[in-house]
Amino acid sequence: MIIKSYDLSKINLNEQNIILFYGKNEGLKKSSILTLTKNLTEIYNYEEKEILENAVGFLESVLTKSLFEDKKFIIIKRATDKLIKIIEEIDSRKIKDNVFLFSAENLEKKSKLRSFFEKSKKNICVAFYPDNEQELSNLAYSFFKEKNISISPSNINIIIGKCNGDRENLINELEKIENFISNGSKLTPENIAKLINLNENFSITELIDNCLAKNKKKIIKILNENNFYDEDSITITRVFLNKSKKVLMLLKNYQINKNIDLTISSAKPPIFWKDKEIVKQQINMWSPEKIRTLIYRLNELELIVKKNLGNSIKIITDFILEQSSSKSNN
Repeated sequence: MIIKSYDLSKINLNEQNIILFYGKNEGLKKSSILTLTKNLTEIYNYEEKEILENAVGFLESVLTKSLFEDKKFIIIKRATDKLIKIIEEIDSRKIKDNVFLFSAENLEKKSKLRSFFEKSKKNICVAFYPDNEQELSNLAYSFFKEKNISISPSNINIIIGKCNGDRENLINELEKIENFISNGSKLTPENIAKLINLNENFSITELIDNCLAKNKKKIIKILNENNFYDEDSITITRVFLNKSKKVLMLLKNYQINKNIDLTISSAKPPIFWKDKEIVKQQINMWSPEKIRTLIYRLNELELIVKKNLGNSIKIITDFILEQSSSKSNN
């Protein structure tokens, strides 16, 4: 059953509890999920790969309900056609105690996942298409009016041009600007250009650091809290490659001096104090041979990503989860 993104109020979670959200507009998807879950307390996030690795365990967990437990709202991110059998199984069980929301990127018409939901008479399918410039302009003007911030139409156009049709990108840029002027700074075209072109890769760096340390729970938390886009895929791959090469250099030194603290303290360039603990975990998790294999695979991954940009973030996410799931490589 197809429902438009502006008609979410028509969804009755007591009757229509298996839902598909798909499309590139992550910001609108995110705000729509918040709308659906505003009165719920039991919200669980999963990655598709987690479920595929333990489908039986997943089904058992969602079928188990405590007398004191509220309705569970279960969100499965980056869903693809690989989940279709599990979805059919959930549908056949007629589970009423939980809501299942499958969030996917853009799906072709021939997608089994999309077809299943569109043809269903009870399960919900909602497409989230990119916002057009007029919609983003209206959001931006409303924001600046509410905050009593004076800004020219040309500067608003500069901001909107950065957003790739996604309102979440727009909201992030607007919040940067609000924080900037709250310190008494003047809002000039030059300052706006600097603000919206800041290349902050903190979340990407944190993601890769924890992958190399094999902190799977932390990785899943980062993936759930951040919306990475296909446009980020090359950056993620290159950060992963560069950090892997640094770990290889540390491992070579560690083989010589046999002292992990000395290895870290003598590293060049120096390792910041706040990063020392996670670097120590990375050294303990890898051997030079295994990290070389990883570097080789990352070079291959970059080529695959460039050939499949439309599905690149899904490819990289699966790769990261695979690396974090494997045992220690020493």
